[in-house]
Amino acid sequence: MLHKHLSLEGHPYRKFSTGNWDTLEVHPKAKGVDTRHELIKFYEANYSANLMHLAIYAKDDLDKVQGLVESKFQEIRNIDRTSLRFPGDPCSSEYLQILVRTVPIKQGHKLKIVWPITPEIHHYQEGPCRYLGHLIGHEAEGSLFYILKTLGWATGLSAGEGDWSLEFSFFKVVIELTDAGHEHAQDIIGLLFKYISLLQQCGVCDWIFDELSAVCETKFHYQDKIPPSDYVVNIASNMQLYPPKDWLVGSSLPSKFSPSIIQKVLDELSSNNVRIFWESKKFEGHTDMAEPWYGTAYSIEKITGSIIQEWMLSAPNEDLHLPVPNVFIPTDLSIKNAQEKVNNPIVLRKSPYSVLWYKPDTVFLTPKAYVKIDFHCPHASDSPEAEVLCDIFTRLLMDYLNEYAYYAQVAGLYYGINHTDSGFQVTLIGYNHKLRILLETIIAKIAQFKVRPDRFSVIKEMVIKDYQNFKFQQPYQQAMYYCALILQDRTWPWTEALEVLPHLEADDLVKFAPVILSRTFLECYAAGNIERNEAEAMIQNIEDILFKDSNPPCQPLFPSQLLANRIVKLERGTSYFYPAEGLNPSDENSALVHYIQVHRDDFLMNVKLQLFALIAKQPAFHQLRSVEQLGYITVLMQRNDSGIRGVQVIIQSTAKGPAKLDSRVEAFLKMFESKLYELTDDEFKGYVNTLIDVKLEKYKNLREECRFYWQEISNGTLKFNRKESEVAALRQLTKQDLIDFFNENIKVGAPRKKTLSIGVYGNPHSSEYAVDKSEPAEPYSVKIDDIYSFRRSKSLYGSFKGSLLPVKL
Repeated sequence: MLHKHLSLEGHPYRKFSTGNWDTLEVHPKAKGVDTRHELIKFYEANYSANLMHLAIYAKDDLDKVQGLVESKFQEIRNIDRTSLRFPGDPCSSEYLQILVRTVPIKQGHKLKIVWPITPEIHHYQEGPCRYLGHLIGHEAEGSLFYILKTLGWATGLSAGEGDWSLEFSFFKVVIELTDAGHEHAQDIIGLLFKYISLLQQCGVCDWIFDELSAVCETKFHYQDKIPPSDYVVNIASNMQLYPPKDWLVGSSLPSKFSPSIIQKVLDELSSNNVRIFWESKKFEGHTDMAEPWYGTAYSIEKITGSIIQEWMLSAPNEDLHLPVPNVFIPTDLSIKNAQEKVNNPIVLRKSPYSVLWYKPDTVFLTPKAYVKIDFHCPHASDSPEAEVLCDIFTRLLMDYLNEYAYYAQVAGLYYGINHTDSGFQVTLIGYNHKLRILLETIIAKIAQFKVRPDRFSVIKEMVIKDYQNFKFQQPYQQAMYYCALILQDRTWPWTEALEVLPHLEADDLVKFAPVILSRTFLECYAAGNIERNEAEAMIQNIEDILFKDSNPPCQPLFPSQLLANRIVKLERGTSYFYPAEGLNPSDENSALVHYIQVHRDDFLMNVKLQLFALIAKQPAFHQLRSVEQLGYITVLMQRNDSGIRGVQVIIQSTAKGPAKLDSRVEAFLKMFESKLYELTDDEFKGYVNTLIDVKLEKYKNLREECRFYWQEISNGTLKFNRKESEVAALRQLTKQDLIDFFNENIKVGAPRKKTLSIGVYGNPHSSEYAVDKSEPAEPYSVKIDDIYSFRRSKSLYGSFKGSLLPVKL
């Protein structure tokens, strides 16, 4: 909004784009304007069929689709209007060559360098912004980000076209700074302009364009299917921008190499044309203006081309250079023959060190694969210190791999190393041709892990800011967090992690990294365009590196060390309440999570719960949000904690405090009870058929399929035939079965019901917090004062995990 605010008075780009009570009611009334009348006037003037584009996605033949379109849309009038246009650049000279210092809400420092440019839409086949964004945003050796990272000044960089229309556009470079980087912001801007100067000297390179074009073409031809609703929205949008031959392609295929057009946009990235936005909490108290809508504090300083020239001269003299040819671009896109038709994942190999699940692709037939390796490391979550060090360990691995593996990501082969509750995971998804090369590099980095103190300091700073920014999460997210902390065994609070973080040094990780890896078991999943012998060889190679080397970093787990996912078992007929103050005092919102724990994974119980959630979702939204207007965020949804199923209502509100919100949820459930009884047989069958249709919907792509199978593996439930079994259970279900389920598990006052309510109290309800904490209002019967005492005092559900024990040697 600040970026928009600092633009030409009267230009539509400057307007407040969200709308609120002031803009829609107060200000118009003061001017004698009727908002509703203005809306109707706008409709009358502009609502015309000739401005509309329609995309239909259907299995029916064209004649039937045409008939459907004519019957549904023929009433739309055509008054032959032209599209609204707003010519003119929103940034006059007054708003160029400016340095804007601004105060963000969250911890951290950021530079946003912005230039008004020629919109790429006019040259979408030449792709000038794509070409320049690819180079300025590159992360491999010699890139701007690589240099800034090496200097310890930046933790992230992105570049490309930002806000755009047919009339104007902006090219944006966003750099996430470290504390040291904040002190060197002028040097960083100087280095950016040095890199732009390098691009000017090197000229536009045909081989880089050809490489980019090849990557985009492969991506287009092997793109994953997306939900039909998203697909038609994309096409209808494209129809407004492109000629018919490119409606399906859009701007995804830069195909015309035009050095002059790329050069024209490159010339626009000049010091005469720049706007620099510099964000930091350190500017608090040093600004003299405020943006009117969001109240963002800022100050403006004019800068000249000669000042930027000085910054370029004083910037470190680093070896900036163009990227090298990308070895990860796939050349073998052949589809492999699956030796057998495998409908569900199978255990392909099992050893004391690992288990390998395997599922070849027999559906999507794209040259892509998915590999996940879950490192179960018991020592990785022993304490808050262990958890934080494991987090830093995985971030450092990603950091070390970046300049090499960035090429893989550009070529469509994505990877991630993520910290988990039980250790960490390595995930690869994308073209299978070069996947094994990347995987072996990642495993080698894990096996030979060394702590670089300079990078440890940078990553530690990032992690501290992440934990500090936790308090700026929305109140409903905080309530969800407390709910998970209460229910999940062996989890540590963020406050304890933040307490230990400042005292951790590189030497602590030097000592602890070998401990993380010392005992581990690998749960592996390989799927897609990959043959069984390839999958086996891949995992065998990993075992050889990690477990069988002359001095192996890993030893197999003892049977007693197998990790389990344990969830707290709430007591029947009991309501629990946990009140907490909102972590951000300036947040006006309170929040409630009203969770009803129902059962341990079971097909028949699952479908009853799912059917209840399907039927209740819309009435809950209508009653609690539309009628009672409790809050913008109001949702009823299912919850699944490692196979323990339940339902939750989430509300975020300025209108009422958590205790009152909770009483409104209970009132809704009482009201819903009568609606359930009044349900006709036809309505009941309609809901059942809707749920069956959802379950029988085919996976659209490999990622979707893998997400389902991996969740079964990760939870330990291993019900790969879940959808078919739940459909069979649904077909047998009666309305009375659902009523009985509701009366036993959901109904207010049901003797078997288990409820946990989490209340986060915002600023307006702080006085209610004091009362509810000391004397919880009805209907709560048990107040949780201390999460950890509560967790220790409760029995746990049995874990589904651990059925695949390692094979004894």
